[in-house]
Amino acid sequence: MHYEKFADGRVECIESEIPFMLPERWEWTRLSSITEMITKGASPKWQGIHYAEKGVLFITSQNVGTENLILSPPKYLDKKINEVQPRSVLKTHDVLTNIVGNSIGRTCEYPLNAPANINQAVAIIRMSDLQMVPYIIKFLNSSHAVSLMMENQVDVARANLSLRSISRFIVPVPPLEEQKRITNIVNKAFKYIDIIDSNIKDLKTFIQSYKYKLLDLAVKGRLIPQNPDDEPASVLLENARAGKKEFTDCPTIRQRKKQMGRRLRETPFHIPNGWAWSNLHDLCNYGNCIRVPAESIPDDAWILELEDIEKYSGKLLRRIMAKEHTSTSTKYFFHKDMVLYSRLRPYLNKVILADMDGYCTPEILPLDFVKEICPEYAQIFLMSPIFMEYANRCSHGMKMPRLGTEDGQSAYFPVPPYKEQLRIVNTIKQFMDVLQNMEFVIT
Repeated sequence: MHYEKFADGRVECIESEIPFMLPERWEWTRLSSITEMITKGASPKWQGIHYAEKGVLFITSQNVGTENLILSPPKYLDKKINEVQPRSVLKTHDVLTNIVGNSIGRTCEYPLNAPANINQAVAIIRMSDLQMVPYIIKFLNSSHAVSLMMENQVDVARANLSLRSISRFIVPVPPLEEQKRITNIVNKAFKYIDIIDSNIKDLKTFIQSYKYKLLDLAVKGRLIPQNPDDEPASVLLENARAGKKEFTDCPTIRQRKKQMGRRLRETPFHIPNGWAWSNLHDLCNYGNCIRVPAESIPDDAWILELEDIEKYSGKLLRRIMAKEHTSTSTKYFFHKDMVLYSRLRPYLNKVILADMDGYCTPEILPLDFVKEICPEYAQIFLMSPIFMEYANRCSHGMKMPRLGTEDGQSAYFPVPPYKEQLRIVNTIKQFMDVLQNMEFVIT
């Protein structure tokens, strides 16, 4: 059983407060019994007015990080103000912990040999034995101590931790030499973790860059070798134009096609033999969508919104059905295998392939490509850096940039032979599966 002995000779059983068993030669103690003082700062009315360019450092909760003091940028008080706040004047090796707001639980050491003052959101824990400071900081930053802080908060309106609660924390105290060994091992572990974390961030950046590079190579004909036996794309385009002849016979479309034909004379890059240039207008129904009033959509129909599509990945995040949806606006109908392209904020690169029929917000264009274009290849092109750069360049609107219909229809589209489209799609899928597995491992 565990007991606490008081100065007046009383003894009280504290077994219910003991959270776990300790190794031999360790002891439980109240934080107050190993400190000179536990206090906090003050923020009088002059705080927001009397900051100085130089003087005494003023430490707030923003400066107290986990393990490290953050002084970027530093704040200063006039020396006269510091003199009237003796309770909150810091000493080197004081332990600082945040006791107000969302930052409760962040603890670090004040390592500087310079005068400083703190505000009311930060507590000073001044240790009796300065050799214990590194270990106490590790303890107060531990998940166990942070949980204690969260459990002992007061003031529902704004989280607040009282000094009395802090002083009554029960601390597991190892022998001093073991404290030093623990601190050294944890510091080394943190360094390795920082290195791993940095490498993971670098790897994530590399993976995303590699994905874009794959898409870029794919639509330029540089990802896989060409097969001279494949039927050339020029034949595909003749078939595609024949299939769209009725639609393209109206005068306004003919004029637009003539303008697009002039634009196609200056192609953005060289394509392999057997490939051909076209534009989105010739290959799909860009801008020609079927509008459906919200009241005509069945309850069991899929409703797709922009936030349902993951940016950059070509993946669906969630599927919401009409009966769960509250929107009353008109939607666009789409059917399975259509390419769904978000023309709003093209830099987010939201493009998916429909795996069932449904309805979408008008900010998403359902693109029904001619049968000579593999839908998966069309998705690859629309997600490629080539098209994304074009869409961003042609977008209009500052806060809500979107790609206009004419610019979208005029976009260059590099068309490979159909069999090569299928090989590109298969190769991209294999690479993406590998990269996805890498992302899964590092997260």
